[in-house]
Amino acid sequence: MTAGVVWLIPTPLGDTPPEAVLPAAVLARVRSLRYFIAEEPKSARAFLKSAAHPEPMASLVIERLDEHSREDDAARLLERVRGGEDAGLLSEAGCPALADPGSMVVRLAHREAIRVVPLSGPSSIVLALMASGLETQRFAFHGYLPVREPERGSALQALERRSKQARETQIFIEAPYRNDAMMKAVLASCRPDTWLCVATDLTLPGEVIATRRVAGWRGALPRLDRRPSVFLVLAA
Repeated sequence: MTAGVVWLIPTPLGDTPPEAVLPAAVLARVRSLRYFIAEEPKSARAFLKSAAHPEPMASLVIERLDEHSREDDAARLLERVRGGEDAGLLSEAGCPALADPGSMVVRLAHREAIRVVPLSGPSSIVLALMASGLETQRFAFHGYLPVREPERGSALQALERRSKQARETQIFIEAPYRNDAMMKAVLASCRPDTWLCVATDLTLPGEVIATRRVAGWRGALPRLDRRPSVFLVLAA
């Protein structure tokens, strides 16, 4: 029996209508699927409803795969795909498998020669880099940095050194409720002439993207609490 396909389905980055950020072909694919793997089934159902999925939500199968899931959990979730059914992999926001537990499913699918198809949609990481004005030929994404000091400050200084040596933009994120603490840590740890871009609420009505040297941010701290943000650093 031929295995199904794992479709990597982007979702809006916030409370934005799906048709505003997703191509019609992606929405058509979403509406054709009946089996989904999601980080949070409740928000997945909300997305599917907003995307005008034609089937009753109760008739769809939505399995959870989150940060607590193990590889054997992911293997179990691929059972339907092995049997020939397509699956849609959903992230909480943006492109699945990027800083997302869904990468485990993708890795296992490749291991079993199951076809994986990425679909077009918003990626906060890519959008932030595009709009930053920083180095785009060489860049690295580091996900989440340490939460506590002095480990966080040390990590930021290491990224700054790497950026200077390689002329490489360093990209990282934080849990939205810790954004203000991260911003203060960047300003305390990085050199005054280092470039810092903060991209907040991407694709949302309150979107703000600004790039300044660290010294230029010190007198104008933005309010980032509970607002999804991406941080980008490029050493002078």
